[in-house]
Amino acid sequence: MSEMEPLLQAARQARRHARCAYSGFAVGAALESADGRLWTGCNVENATYGLTVCAERVALWKALSEGVDQFLRIAVVADTASPTPPCGPCRQLLWEFAGNIPVFLGNLSSITRQWSLIELLPSPFDDRLLREKS
Repeated sequence: MSEMEPLLQAARQARRHARCAYSGFAVGAALESADGRLWTGCNVENATYGLTVCAERVALWKALSEGVDQFLRIAVVADTASPTPPCGPCRQLLWEFAGNIPVFLGNLSSITRQWSLIELLPSPFDDRLLREKS
């Protein structure tokens, strides 16, 4: 078993709880904190669509709400042959709260792609820009 398998399995398990009655597109995520714990999330849709929350954000918010703020990596799983990377808002939030962590994308059987977060979000907006004066 690869060192990534527990992370991918956790994301696959989380995907089973997805609430995706509108899109039918179930996604699971597992975020590993520096202490080795896995924080999982699934996408949660609703009738307004605009209030839908992605799996990556659910996992991140669960960890942050428990006081965890150091992260090692994240896995995102969907039932697709192609990689399913995090959306823009998820990339932004992961950057702000987790930094340049590895992002592993997988499907129900394997890893399909790996990126670093900076590759997915090459020019991030963060707090250093809020402090910068011209």
